[in-house]
Amino acid sequence: MTSDATRAAALLAGHRESIDRLDAILVFTLAERFKHTQAVGKLKAEHDLPPSDPAREAAQIERLEELAAAADLDPAFAKEFLNFIIAEVIRHHQKHQS
Repeated sequence: MTSDATRAAALLAGHRESIDRLDAILVFTLAERFKHTQAVGKLKAEHDLPPSDPAREAAQIERLEELAAAADLDPAFAKEFLNFIIAEVIRHHQKHQS
């Protein structure tokens, strides 16, 4: 391997290690988030509150879009990602209401 190829391989390995670490952070962060949303779901079920809160969801989406823009991440992607998470949370809340 040439020195350029060796350097590129080392850089690639470093990036991949960072990606692996960040993937783990994402998974554990999502797990922690879902623990809290499950607690919210139980509270909502115990008090006959609706599983969905459109005003809260809209505010969260707007907040996430602003954070994404500040982080140089596509706000449309951030919105789609949060909508996916919200849909899963609502699905969990609905299970508690049954």
